[in-house]
Amino acid sequence: MRLIRAEEPVHPATWRLVWNEHVAEFSDLPRLQRLACMDALVLVERELRQALRPRKINLAALGNLVPHLHWHLIARWEWDAHWPQPVWAPAQREADEARLRALREALPAIDARLREVLEQRFAAPPAVAGDQITRE
Repeated sequence: MRLIRAEEPVHPATWRLVWNEHVAEFSDLPRLQRLACMDALVLVERELRQALRPRKINLAALGNLVPHLHWHLIARWEWDAHWPQPVWAPAQREADEARLRALREALPAIDARLREVLEQRFAAPPAVAGDQITRE
């Protein structure tokens, strides 16, 4: 697995947890790999909740155009441009540039923490060796 922070302009606290091997659907994974994937998803969500204190974390497993298993983790707040609608819905308000700037400044430290906890948790199992955080 690898964790990638996406550079979304009005939702910079967006990550993708990507399964390394090519599988189109979560149900294609063997049981132990599904458990490892869910464990990683929960670990990242908990870290994001603690670090960012969002109102909600949106989780989505999409990938219609690129059928490769990945989960989207998107931190959401009442002040974000699309709240309470999904991030792909029409904006409800202008982006709060001051809050977005402060959020962007905090993200490198959060990336480092996520890298650390994933490496600690998944260093040994061969099915998930090589966890990493990269940026797109």
